[in-house]
Amino acid sequence: MIATLVLFPTAGAIDLDDATGRFNGTAPAYRGRAGLRTKAYIYAEDGSDLGGFYIWESRAAADAVFDAAWREKVTSVYGVAPVVRYFDVPVLVENGGPEP
Repeated sequence: MIATLVLFPTAGAIDLDDATGRFNGTAPAYRGRAGLRTKAYIYAEDGSDLGGFYIWESRAAADAVFDAAWREKVTSVYGVAPVVRYFDVPVLVENGGPEP
């Protein structure tokens, strides 16, 4: 498994309510996505960054989404290019439960 951390360094230009609206606008594109186990939209407490944390079945699944067209689209949504970091996931704990 692979995790990706995608951050948009917005320096507080987008408040939490605005970010939540943008997140809700893009969330449908990830529901049922092949190879994506889970995605959490994230917003830094100080508003400096927002983005997403993803768990993928494979690097290939992540790369299939994070292409040039995706980068162009998300840059237009958030007004800044994303910073994408990849991590191996050697252990994953899933507790389940209701969505927030």
